[in-house]
Amino acid sequence: MIKYTLAFIKRNNELLMLNRIKAPTMGIWNGVGGKIEKDELPIQSIQREIEEETGIKVKLEDIKEKGLVTWKDEKGTIGGMYLFLATIDANLSYNTPLQTEEGILDWKKIEWVLSKENRGVGELIPIFLHKVIHENESFHYSTTYEGNFLKEVQIEKIVNNEMVMIP
Repeated sequence: MIKYTLAFIKRNNELLMLNRIKAPTMGIWNGVGGKIEKDELPIQSIQREIEEETGIKVKLEDIKEKGLVTWKDEKGTIGGMYLFLATIDANLSYNTPLQTEEGILDWKKIEWVLSKENRGVGELIPIFLHKVIHENESFHYSTTYEGNFLKEVQIEKIVNNEMVMIP
């Protein structure tokens, strides 16, 4: 069962990133998100999480569902999250860095986030973020872990709510 959401908030050529102060992503730059509450749709959850974690009110029509990430180990699927891209007005004034209960929010250039030399972002971000930002389709990123180490990622395009393997 997928019970988490993750969004990347885009303004021009920047993303609002969060450096979390709590595990499991403590000390790395990531999007914002959290748990889906009872009777809440994933898109409603991410809209609420964006406002709770940043104070920014994003309209539902400015949030695009971009797929999902699931993770499994030798025993099977153990979790997952829905991915979203929220685009905000290019002229929105939002001063950073900003310390919050969750961590530090800061605008980061997309090129910086996607740089192959960047070791400060979550390990899956370089795998899915380009598609999240630049492609209209949604994808399923199925990850397999051995212990705490990423072993494999399979990417499937989501077409009419069905997964299609990418060769």
